[in-house]
Amino acid sequence: MTDHVDGAVIPSGFDVPVEPLRRAAHFTGEPGSIAEARSFAAQFLDQLRTEWCARIDARADGELLLVVSELVTNADRHSNGPYILELEGTDAAVSVSVYDSSVALPRRFPRDPQRVGRHGLEIVHALAAEVTAERVPVGKKVRALVNLPTGP
Repeated sequence: MTDHVDGAVIPSGFDVPVEPLRRAAHFTGEPGSIAEARSFAAQFLDQLRTEWCARIDARADGELLLVVSELVTNADRHSNGPYILELEGTDAAVSVSVYDSSVALPRRFPRDPQRVGRHGLEIVHALAAEVTAERVPVGKKVRALVNLPTGP
């Protein structure tokens, strides 16, 4: 950060980025795309640790990768085409957005331990502070905001 004393700028030795870290990648939906998306997200988290000094422990790391997996899996299964994964983060939270060509908004089914499958959105809602879905000109965007743990 920079301190301002009587108009003077004094470097404090630890400057935090001003803009969130943003990365996006396009995936074809071909076999292996979901694994590629997880790998892309893992690299993003490593970069967030380095550039934002984000404290992302193993649990938060796993939860973020699970959210990415569930959202890209839904796009892969229901859009019949390519999708875009967009990640934006700071030391406080990471936003995971997936764009695909389907205009059908995802449905969240009621909890049912007897149901086989269709638990993806339920999992995302359990892990994220906020989940939104909206139609965009080329299909839809599903976004999950995951807060990062604070403290030591």
